[in-house]
Amino acid sequence: MLTRWERQADWMLDADRVDVRSDQRAGVGVRVDVHTRLFQVPAFTETLEVVAWEPPARLEIVHGPPVRGRGTWTLEPTLGGTRFTWVEDFELGVPIVGELAAVVYAPVARWLIGRSQRALKALLVASGPARD
Repeated sequence: MLTRWERQADWMLDADRVDVRSDQRAGVGVRVDVHTRLFQVPAFTETLEVVAWEPPARLEIVHGPPVRGRGTWTLEPTLGGTRFTWVEDFELGVPIVGELAAVVYAPVARWLIGRSQRALKALLVASGPARD
């Protein structure tokens, strides 16, 4: 589900649409455009590129303009399931204004990531195998 790129907008709350830009769909070098909204307002389109790919445990991307930084997803087996960890380190590519905006936006980003993780879990549970 994580690398069904176009489906990420189903659970990633700040994404309106995700389009694959590269010919490849898996591995290092995959590029996607994420059409992002902030506070429910269409804001910008950002290009992400996969820079590390260790299925099924780890995926790392770099953010392209206008955002700069890295994001990492890791999957760890746990008793009775899998732990999904999502870490983002990003800033807006505008000196001073971008840094201030990132500080102000950080609590919103944490909230969005948490909500997106819960939405992903709900989607996975809903699409998983039938339970007795």
